Amino acid sequence: RTMFGALILKAGDADGFVSGACHSTANTLRPGLQVIKTAPGIKTVSSSFIMVAPECGNPYIPEGVCVMGDCAINIEPSAEELSDIAIASADTAKKIAGIEPRVAMLSFSTMGSAKHEVVDKVIEATKLARELDPALKVEGELQADAALVASVGQKKAPGSEIAGHANVLVFPCLEVGNIAYKLVQRLGNADAIGPILQGIARPVNDLSRGCSVDDIY
Repeated sequence: RTMFGALILKAGDADGFVSGACHSTANTLRPGLQVIKTAPGIKTVSSSFIMVAPECGNPYIPEGVCVMGDCAINIEPSAEELSDIAIASADTAKKIAGIEPRVAMLSFSTMGSAKHEVVDKVIEATKLARELDPALKVEGELQADAALVASVGQKKAPGSEIAGHANVLVFPCLEVGNIAYKLVQRLGNADAIGPILQGIARPVNDLSRGCSVDDIY
C-alpha cells in the first residue's frame, strides 16, 4: 500500500501521502525516497515538529508555535546535513506554521563557551546555512535557554537578534531532538504536530503507530 500510495502521488493523482498508523517509519519513507525522491537542490531529507503552546500560553513561545528539527530521521547529522535541516525547518516554519523563522542552532555551548567537536559541528553548520541562504536569520551555537529567554540571550550572546527570540530550534543530533520534543509535549502540555518530512519533492508524512484518529487528522 505504501508503494501504491507513492506511485499515486508521483503520478499527480493525489496531493499528499500520509502513512505510519499501520506501517513502520522505514516502510513509509522508503517508497517516498525511491519513487518521489528529494526536492531540487535538496540533499537531506529531514523532519520537524510544529509545537503548539497550550491554551494557557507559554512565555517563551509568544507566537503560539515553534518548530523543532530534526526529531525523527537523521541520527548523527553532519555539519552539511545540519545546515540543510536548518533551512528546511525554516521553510516549514514559514509555509506551514505561518511564522517568520528565527533559527537557533542548539548545543551545550553558547558562542564559544565550551570547546568540543560537537560544538564545532554546530558552528560549521551555522556558517554553511548562512552561505546557502544569506537571507536566513540563524544563530549558533546557542544553548536552549540562550535561544529562548531574552535576559539569558542578552547575557550570553549580546547583540544577537536571534538569542532570546528563537522560534525554530535545530538539534545537533536525533537523540537530543527526539527527547526534547517529547519532553515539551508531555511536561509542557504542548501539542506536537508531526513529524513533518522535509526535503521530499512531494508531501510525504509519517505517523506514529500509537496515533489516534485525531492525530491522523
